[in-house]
Amino acid sequence: METFKMPRKDEKDVHFTFGTYRGDGIDKAGQGMASSKFCLNIAGDTPSSNRLFDAIARQCVPVIISDGIELPFEDVLDYSEFGVFVRASDAVKKGYLLYLLRGVKKDQWTILWERLKEIAPQFEYRYPSQPGDAVDMVWEAVLRKKSSVQFRHHRKNRYTRSEALLKRI
Repeated sequence: METFKMPRKDEKDVHFTFGTYRGDGIDKAGQGMASSKFCLNIAGDTPSSNRLFDAIARQCVPVIISDGIELPFEDVLDYSEFGVFVRASDAVKKGYLLYLLRGVKKDQWTILWERLKEIAPQFEYRYPSQPGDAVDMVWEAVLRKKSSVQFRHHRKNRYTRSEALLKRI
């Protein structure tokens, strides 16, 4: 298995902030994200992570390094409109990430960032829930899932019920 090596910390335009749930670590990580153009979202041991939600909430363009990640609300959101995707095999190549991200022109980044600002409320959990917030998006996803399950069930029963009618004749 290839190991992701972080870009060198002595690069003038590279800023790393590691957060922890202890002390003020979460606040520091959030401040680092809010002051950054890009935030790495590296594959972990779960299908999604707080890093992605935090980056989006802080309006930091996510750089998603995961070949098979299941992204929340991807059936209604096109992540390529507000994020950058990097294959894991490319991310481990020396200097690849820096070269890629430095190559993003200001107007290209601005397009990603503007779209990110538009969709950011869909990743915010509010109490009470508001139309279009994360809670609303989760319930809409459940409804879409329920609908597709019903669709498959009804399609499966097309011939079953008709054949049962024929057996009665």
